[in-house]
Amino acid sequence: MAAELPAKLKPAARVAGQRQDVWSIINEAAAASPKQPIVNMGQGFFGYNPPPFIINAAKGALDRVDCNQYSPTKGRPRLKKAIADAYTPFWSHKLDPDTEVTITTGANEGMLSAFMAFIEPGDEVIIFEPFFDQYISNIEMPGGKIVYVPLSPPKDGATRTCSSAEWTVDFEKLEKAITPKTKMIVINTPHNPVGKVFSKEELQRIGDICVKNEIIILSDEVYDRLYYVPFTRIATLSPEIERLTLTVGSAGKNFYATGWRVGWLMGPPHLIKYVSAAHTRICYSSVSPLQEACAVGFEQAEQEGFWDETVRDMRGKMARADTSSW
Repeated sequence: MAAELPAKLKPAARVAGQRQDVWSIINEAAAASPKQPIVNMGQGFFGYNPPPFIINAAKGALDRVDCNQYSPTKGRPRLKKAIADAYTPFWSHKLDPDTEVTITTGANEGMLSAFMAFIEPGDEVIIFEPFFDQYISNIEMPGGKIVYVPLSPPKDGATRTCSSAEWTVDFEKLEKAITPKTKMIVINTPHNPVGKVFSKEELQRIGDICVKNEIIILSDEVYDRLYYVPFTRIATLSPEIERLTLTVGSAGKNFYATGWRVGWLMGPPHLIKYVSAAHTRICYSSVSPLQEACAVGFEQAEQEGFWDETVRDMRGKMARADTSSW
C-alpha cells in the first residue's frame, strides 16, 4: 500500500494532477486482450530494425572516443550539417546548420524545449483535435493554456470508409479561438492519429492567419517521410511564415529507431537560439554515438535508396493489411 505524502512533500500540481497517459491505457488494453499476439496500432513504433547501414554506423561510433563523450549542446556538427543538407532542397535558401538546426533528445523533448522557450504562464497554445497526447503535458509544464480547435470529419464518416484528407479545418472556429494571449499554434502533418496530410491551401491559410496575428507555428512533421500524397512543409510557403515557424523532425520515425531518441528542430535563428537554450537546461546534450549514426543515415539514404524503399514498404504493408481476413 502506497504511503501518503505529508502536505509539505506533496508533488507539484503540474505532475500530480495529470491523468493517465494514453500509452499506458493502450498497453494495458493490449496486454488484457484474450487474443494474443495482437498488433498495437496505438503507438508510433516499428516492429523491425533500422537498415543495416545505419546499424553499422551506430556500432562503429561506439568504438570512437569522441562519440562516447558529451556532444555540443546544440548537436554534433556532422548531424546538423547532414540535416541541413537533406532539407535545404525543400527550402528557398540554404539552411545554416549552426544557426537554423538544433538537435534534441527525441522530437518530444524538442517540442518541450520549444514550449519552455516561449510559453509563459497564461499564454495560450492552439492545437487541433484529435492530437498527439504528449502535447498536453508539454504545453502545461511551463504554464500554458491549451485552446482546442476540432478537425471536422466528413458528415457521413460514420457510415462509410473515408480518407483522412476529408477531415477539414474549420477556419471560422480557428479565428474565433485566437485571443491577445495566443502565443503558439501546433500543426501536425502528416497527422497523428488521423493520418491527414494538410493541403498546401490549408497550410497557406493557417500561415497567413499566424502572420496576421504574430503567432509562432510549431509544425510537428515527424512523419515527413511517410506519406503517399503531395506533402507541403509550412515553413517553405513564404519568408513571412518561415520567420514564425519551428519545424520538428525525428530520426526515430525516419530511420525506424524510436528508441534512439534523436530529434531536431529547424527554424530561423531568432527562434532556434531560445529552443537550444531551453534544451541545454533540460538535458544538456543528446546521445553522441546515435547522433553520429543518424548523420550517416542522412548522408547515405539517397544512394541506398532508403527513402523510396520506405514508401514502397509502407504501401505494401497497407495493401496486405487491406486484403487480409480478420
